[in-house]
Amino acid sequence: MGQAIGQILSLAAGVAISPVPIIGVVLMLVTPRARANGPAFVLGWLIGLSIVGAIVLLAAPGATSDSGPATWVSTLQLVLGALLVLMAAKQWRGRPHGDEQAATPKWMGAIDGFNAVKALGAGVVLSGANPKNLLLAVAAAAAIVQTGIPGAQQAGAYAVFALIGTIGVAVPVVIYFALGDRAGPILQRLKGWLAQNNGVIMAVLLLLIGVKLIGDAVAGFSS
Repeated sequence: MGQAIGQILSLAAGVAISPVPIIGVVLMLVTPRARANGPAFVLGWLIGLSIVGAIVLLAAPGATSDSGPATWVSTLQLVLGALLVLMAAKQWRGRPHGDEQAATPKWMGAIDGFNAVKALGAGVVLSGANPKNLLLAVAAAAAIVQTGIPGAQQAGAYAVFALIGTIGVAVPVVIYFALGDRAGPILQRLKGWLAQNNGVIMAVLLLLIGVKLIGDAVAGFSS
């Protein structure tokens, strides 16, 4: 199990560093329903990641053989790595230049009207259906299956991935409950910095993880 966890740590960090959802959480925490919506979003985020992992872990065929990883695992890693590199290039091209303000997704305009159910649903969608997170979650589940450990240990290793991947959106909620009224300025500064630097953060992150997956795939094909 330790080997599986080691394989997925960088992928989990990639999910945790999700500037746009973190901004969404911060916006929820300045609404009248903050105490319900913030935790509901975090719970939804964890559920979304868990759903993706459960599907992959249950559907994955054998991932190891006497000669090394199964071909399908290496092929999947190569495809996912290439997609992440392409996403990195798109993020880099779309980053704000100079004093240009970063665009925000349209769904953020509806956050003021969210209740706990909508916040939960938003968390599920933004974690499980977000292209970047979906690719990373699938890659993590495949990496876990590749180790050949028993099913219960696979589930445990993926649970670690999901929990680490939830840290990013959970931090603003923890700050809100821990600091109370003093949290406002801190969260506003965090939101502004993430909004302005989202493109660069995501481009570098996706490039590094994409290259890692491609390297893992090449190593798998060579074994």
